[in-house]
Amino acid sequence: MLSSEAAKLKVMIDKAIEDHQITTTEYEKILALANADMKIDPQERQLLAQLQELMSDGSVKRIPG
Repeated sequence: MLSSEAAKLKVMIDKAIEDHQITTTEYEKILALANADMKIDPQERQLLAQLQELMSDGSVKRIPG
């Protein structure tokens, strides 16, 4: 079961994966949400790692905005 923060994070990351792109603003919102409670739990860490991997391999492109 995902924490509420991790569930929100998953929705935002899933949208980026679906769109194959993420804006700088969306990326900053994701990081802010992950850090909102001053603790990145294992679920959040896994979601962030997945996003980072997809950005690294070009599956998700970071765009201005």
